[in-house]
Amino acid sequence: MSDEEFVKVCRLAEIPEDGALPVEIDDTPVVLVRTGGEVFALRDVCSHAEVALSEGEVYDGTIECWLHGSCFDLRTGKPTNPPASAPVPTYRVRLDGDDVLVSLRSGSQDD
Repeated sequence: MSDEEFVKVCRLAEIPEDGALPVEIDDTPVVLVRTGGEVFALRDVCSHAEVALSEGEVYDGTIECWLHGSCFDLRTGKPTNPPASAPVPTYRVRLDGDDVLVSLRSGSQDD
């Protein structure tokens, strides 16, 4: 994967620990999550109700949709409980010093 596919979206300190930060990349809503010393990026839209995941809680390697309680695995985007049944896209994340870079190509983490 080339470096040109990654874009700087924020500084690491802007993402709260065990929290989420909504950003937009090329008109795509993305939620950045920092937990356990890692940063994850997912599409910031619940696959069930189409509301912002960034407004939900982060715990146990998941982010919970605030509206109906579906949780999504931060690594895979797969729902871990109903009512959501479809995954949300995940995106590759790289850290460059204190900068957080994201590639909109869906896929696993790229450290």
